Amino acid sequence: MFLAMVILFVLGYFFIALEHTVKIDKAATALLLGVVLWSVYVLNGFDILGQGFSEAWTKHGGGNLEHVVEFIKGDLEHHLIEISEILFFLLSAMTIVEVVDRHGGFKIITNLIKTTKKVKLLWIFSILTFFMSSVLDNLTTTIVMLALLRKLVGDKKERWFFASMVVLASNAGGAWSPIGDVTTIMFMDGEQTFAGAMY
Repeated sequence: MFLAMVILFVLGYFFIALEHTVKIDKAATALLLGVVLWSVYVLNGFDILGQGFSEAWTKHGGGNLEHVVEFIKGDLEHHLIEISEILFFLLSAMTIVEVVDRHGGFKIITNLIKTTKKVKLLWIFSILTFFMSSVLDNLTTTIVMLALLRKLVGDKKERWFFASMVVLASNAGGAWSPIGDVTTIMFMDGEQTFAGAMY
């Protein structure tokens, strides 16, 4: 059954990669794939875990069917909580950005940007994003900057280009600062590096 899960995953990934060719939305494919893979795992957990691919199960010491059920239940719960945290964070961040936008909070920034030159605007957005993401997290910075982009860049293709630069600048800014990125915070917290070594 483990081999069947691998084949299903590769097939699902293939459909996601060829979304425009097969004309099936990648979100629908990913959701269906997730449900099918978790179902196969739940229904055949004893055999799958018995193959020794799970380091956590091996450390757990194996066990009977009751232990398998508890282990899979804990595994599923862990992943559902992780996904829920991301979804709730995104919903709240997007709601806050929409409320600020509705009440004209971004007009302060958009009124300061007077340029009509696209290259200059791209530099302004990239630098602003870089420094914002060093004090905010990358995702929030990206959401805020994309809301600003909607106001200043009308053409959809140009907005995609600007958005890709916002994502790159956001990741670069978050990695540059010890507080802007979760991974960097983990490195600092684990004393695997320190801020002075970055400069």
